[in-house]
Amino acid sequence: MQFRAVCAFPVFACLSAGAFCAFAAETVVVEEIIAKVNGDIITRSELDRDRKTLQMELQQRAGLKGPELVSEVEIRSKDGLRERIDGLLLVSKGKEMSISVDSELSKYIADLQVQSKITDPEKFQSYVREQTGMSYEDYKNEVRNGMLKQRVIRDQVGRGVNVPRADVQKYYEEHKKEFVREERVFLREIVLSAEGKDPAGVAAVEKKAKDLVARGRKGERFGELAKANSESGTKDQFGELGGFKKGELDKSIEALVWSHERGHVTEPIRRGNAFLILRVEDHQKEGQAALEDVENEIMEKLYTPRFQPKIREYLTQLRQEAFLEIKDGFVDTGAAPGKETRWVDPAQLKPETVTKEEVAGQRRRRKLLWAVPIPGTSKSPKVKPGVSSSK
Repeated sequence: MQFRAVCAFPVFACLSAGAFCAFAAETVVVEEIIAKVNGDIITRSELDRDRKTLQMELQQRAGLKGPELVSEVEIRSKDGLRERIDGLLLVSKGKEMSISVDSELSKYIADLQVQSKITDPEKFQSYVREQTGMSYEDYKNEVRNGMLKQRVIRDQVGRGVNVPRADVQKYYEEHKKEFVREERVFLREIVLSAEGKDPAGVAAVEKKAKDLVARGRKGERFGELAKANSESGTKDQFGELGGFKKGELDKSIEALVWSHERGHVTEPIRRGNAFLILRVEDHQKEGQAALEDVENEIMEKLYTPRFQPKIREYLTQLRQEAFLEIKDGFVDTGAAPGKETRWVDPAQLKPETVTKEEVAGQRRRRKLLWAVPIPGTSKSPKVKPGVSSSK
């Protein structure tokens, strides 16, 4: 087993002839291993880091604080070990299946570098460290493992979950009130800044905007274009702006998009020191939505509740097949029923001794066993009817 963290202690070695090694210093624990999963490990520091990350997310995104924050962190942290084990099992399965995500990873890193506008490799790696708190290689490995896990789930679980159209039709008929709509237009945006640029620089930005419009109209994914090129805060959401009712948009913008259907891409729109490009993602009409207009929405509603339990079933199966040991005091909330995961401490194993006479006796017994005929096999003596086999 290859360990990512080891215990270190000073060793004083006597190098003269006939001397022996002596451990003269007290052992200092650098890292505590909590669980062993196939050929990998989970450490206490990883669980502690996950807990801190969870706390920060709850503070920043959910606005929790004080006792409420402490309580929520405590509740969610109970699944921390489970999620770590889930991840290692999926990555291990992906490697076993020889799944490669190298091309996706290279594209992701290249896109990230384009967005950062940092061309120097060393400076880009420093930027990654500053943004993530991880080394560049560790970050790449984290992204690679995330992609690997998604592929395994998609290939091994997702393809086996189906939503028959009859179920979609039934849901639509039983929940028609959910699909009575106000008229709305759904938009994505790309924003290119011309702030501080001279006339030539502004012209260059406008040319880039026109090129992006052309690419969007030819069928390139507008969201991907936004992710790679937009300078708006919406770029991380692939330029998504959401839906707007009549009167909620600036009148000049509304006039450019309201009469158009899904897929329309505007010309570059000059807005102060920036150029704005909009795409109509959907134009929802007023009244009862037709089944074909909401079919994908219904499929998603029905798919997710069926998909999640299947993922857990698959992860339980992977646990049954895996080598898994968990230290006392820690709980895997996704444990497979009946699976023995008790931690075996090598220091507690008792050595067994066998004498030469016992070994010789075992050999004699094996020879005798092979000499005894097994009924119903070719080694049993054949006896003709009416003929005795005894001499």
